[in-house]
Amino acid sequence: MSNESSLSSAELNNRIRILEDNIRQLIEQAAAASGEQNEARIADRLHHQNEELERLTRERDARSKPPTT
Repeated sequence: MSNESSLSSAELNNRIRILEDNIRQLIEQAAAASGEQNEARIADRLHHQNEELERLTRERDARSKPPTT
């Protein structure tokens, strides 16, 4: 995990796109997975990817808000 505040806006948006793609791929893997261990591993990875996506999205949203005076 990186420090989101050190990322440029372009890097932040790129990381968000990568995470969204990772999540789509994990969902596809979960649909095709068989076996409890595989499903648990994919669910864990999906959970962590979603957490990071939420953090980055909040950072991007916070940057887009106009400063309050």
